[in-house]
Amino acid sequence: MKITRQKHAKKYLTFYRFNFGLREPYQVLLDGTFCQAALRNKIQIKEQLPKYLMGEVQLCTSHCVMKELQSLGKELYGAKLIAQRFQVRSCSHFQNPVSGSTCLLSLTADGNPHHYFIATQDQELAAKVKKRAGVPLMFIIQNTIVLDKPSPKSLARVEALQSNQLVPEHQRHSIKHLKDEQGVAKDSERKGKKRKRVKGPNPLSCIKKKKKAPQQQPAASTSAQTKRKRRRKHGKPAGSETVQGS
Repeated sequence: MKITRQKHAKKYLTFYRFNFGLREPYQVLLDGTFCQAALRNKIQIKEQLPKYLMGEVQLCTSHCVMKELQSLGKELYGAKLIAQRFQVRSCSHFQNPVSGSTCLLSLTADGNPHHYFIATQDQELAAKVKKRAGVPLMFIIQNTIVLDKPSPKSLARVEALQSNQLVPEHQRHSIKHLKDEQGVAKDSERKGKKRKRVKGPNPLSCIKKKKKAPQQQPAASTSAQTKRKRRRKHGKPAGSETVQGS
């Protein structure tokens, strides 16, 4: 089960690296719910997460998440102690803190330029993360850390990029105009057309037909013909002697 889980993680990481530019060290944003689940399931995040992602990892949280954990009191005191070990990333809510989920969503806005992962057990936050392309989602299930598969939004973005659907219309016209000026389009059309080769004669039709060997007559007929010839040469006509005697 562990090997299969790591194979899936490797496959998903490859997808995000090639299509969204994710790279090591992987920056993972954790909220209070993820820290609480790790504490409950006795998961050592600093040790297990780099092994699972097979690379260097930077664990971090936000100022709003720390404020939220402080406000919840003793219930999440253990999660607060875990979150304090991570880097605290600055956000735009320093003076007016917001909820942890809102803060994490703001850090991954505008196409997730810092390539953050989001680790959470909050189902509402996870549903919002899946609506954004290029934001990997992590959670804890059955005492193990799991990297979720790419969301339909991420897959649709990749397909759109591959089919060139995200290029604005005015940019398409300008690109086409530049190609026409440089003659790139004509060259590509020439390369695309295949030259028709002159077909030669079919080599099978040039093979000479073999002459049929003459059929040999049966031996009986040949012997009969030779006997007839001998009779014609040596035989005398009947009545020749009577003519000489007279």
